[in-house]
Amino acid sequence: MARGDAPRDSYHLVGISFFILGLGTLLPWNFFITAIPYFQARLAGVNSTVGTLSSNHTGPTDAFSFNNWVTLLSQLPLLLFTLLNSFLYQCIPEAVRILGSLLAILLLFALTAALVKVDVSPGPFFSITMASVWFINSFCAVLQGSLFGQLGTMPSTYSTVFLSGQGLAGIFAALAMLLSMASGVDAQTSALGYFITPCVGILMSIVCYLSLPHLEFARYHLTKKPSQVPAQELETKAELLQSDEKNGIPNSPQKAALTLDLGLEKEPEPEPDEPLKPEIPSVFIVFQKIWLTALCLVLVFTVTLSVFPAITAMVTSSTGPGKWSQFFNPICCFLLFNIMDWLGRSLTSYFLWCPKCPWNRDLARGLRLPEPLPQPDEDSRLLPLLVCLRFLFVPLFMLCHVPERARLPILFRQDAYFITFMLLFAISNGYLVSLTMCLAPRQVLPHEREVAGALMTFFLALGLSCGASLSFLLKALL
Repeated sequence: MARGDAPRDSYHLVGISFFILGLGTLLPWNFFITAIPYFQARLAGVNSTVGTLSSNHTGPTDAFSFNNWVTLLSQLPLLLFTLLNSFLYQCIPEAVRILGSLLAILLLFALTAALVKVDVSPGPFFSITMASVWFINSFCAVLQGSLFGQLGTMPSTYSTVFLSGQGLAGIFAALAMLLSMASGVDAQTSALGYFITPCVGILMSIVCYLSLPHLEFARYHLTKKPSQVPAQELETKAELLQSDEKNGIPNSPQKAALTLDLGLEKEPEPEPDEPLKPEIPSVFIVFQKIWLTALCLVLVFTVTLSVFPAITAMVTSSTGPGKWSQFFNPICCFLLFNIMDWLGRSLTSYFLWCPKCPWNRDLARGLRLPEPLPQPDEDSRLLPLLVCLRFLFVPLFMLCHVPERARLPILFRQDAYFITFMLLFAISNGYLVSLTMCLAPRQVLPHEREVAGALMTFFLALGLSCGASLSFLLKALL
């Protein structure tokens, strides 16, 4: 936290700015996957003047395997920039990375919006869209890493505010889709308004970032010292702090422990007569301690990205043509997933896995965790079993009402089945992701946490990429 002589955040302007910046970082991914019905209509040869944002009972097929490619090309940049973080962030100034990324995302989204009015054949349209997806998500990866570097110099409360904005990005995109569909205007105008919305959001993010140097509170923290947060901890901090999004209590016992895990609290200075003995933690030794937790994280994201949105976006209502059929997928797939995922991540604010684990009892009492940290008891070994059980969602979703199939039958035709599966699928994804990211730093010594965070970041990106790649096989099996 800031020292006593730090200025106050007048009218919470800095907090609002970081909230909007967090919202802007994840808008691109969410707006692209939520608009899958629009892209499918364009790629199926439907003219843009009659293309629609909504899915319907006899909607267009997934031409060009768009669902799979948009997922894969959105996640590969994260894996790539996780490996290139150290080199990139040392060579390019922070302001250039942030402003350059925001401007590039804005221009690429403007291009996507402009294509709504342009009649382009499916092949070139697919190529242009995939190139936009790749570059937009590459710039988003750089943007997130740079912003977390700035947040490392701010009070920990602002990390929670930033991550709250990120957590609401998916809900915001789904609501924008529903409003566009319910506006009553023609399909082309509806699609144009939908894609202009993230342009406005990115523009607001640019204004917020440019305003930070003019706010005394932000200037005090951002210029006090250089950022001490390694870029590799981007996703680690995102997932660790995500658990406090719902209540946003800055001084809760859980938050204090998570802040300690992130290394945001300054380590005590060594005694003057004690020689400095820098300890360089071994990556192999740290991996031996967290390999099971890291594997669980990979499996969670592999299952999630293998079917969402590649398979789930193809599920349609069995009630027949009508209003519910048009709104079914945006509500039951995207809006429901984002709300329940957000809720699942917030559940770690109240309890962690294994009630008998010493660290969980200490967190509940608000006590500082002992050093070295105790290992979990046998109950916590049920975590891999719970993670593996999520693989059942793969056949469950594949056997739902997806009309465009050649091999598998439809066993779960009613809408209630899909809604139930999505509820459990989303809340388990949010909880298990947040849980694994919380447990990993508690399984290593304090000086090994930075390496553990970097390893978990890599495995997080690996899980996303594996799931996106697996979606091609699952699509072929339908």
